[in-house]
Amino acid sequence: MSKETKNNKEVKNSKDKRHFFKDFKAELKKVIWPTPKQLVNNTVAVITIVLITALIVFVLDITFESINKYGVDRIRAAVESSVKNEENTQNTTNTTNETNTESGNTVNKTEGTNVQSNTTNAVEQSNTQE
Repeated sequence: MSKETKNNKEVKNSKDKRHFFKDFKAELKKVIWPTPKQLVNNTVAVITIVLITALIVFVLDITFESINKYGVDRIRAAVESSVKNEENTQNTTNTTNETNTESGNTVNKTEGTNVQSNTTNAVEQSNTQE
């Protein structure tokens, strides 16, 4: 590249930079800046809205946390009572089965005795008849 092209580019860049800053300054003059009173009022309004929103979120957080804790405790109690009921039902069923098994043995023993008694009675009757 020749020196002339470098110089032309530098001149063009400096003109662009000056033009940019002139335009920038012109745009800033068009802006309607708030008065100090408006600035304070707007700042107070923004801070107030942010604090109110934070308070609402805090209250909702505490509320949902307590509802969730109560709900979890309630579900836990329901599950524990369900498990206890199942254990009691199984224990009762096992006890009933054992009782039935024992009763069945008693009945069988009794029936066996009756069979023996009936057989003995039949033998005695046949002996008597003879």
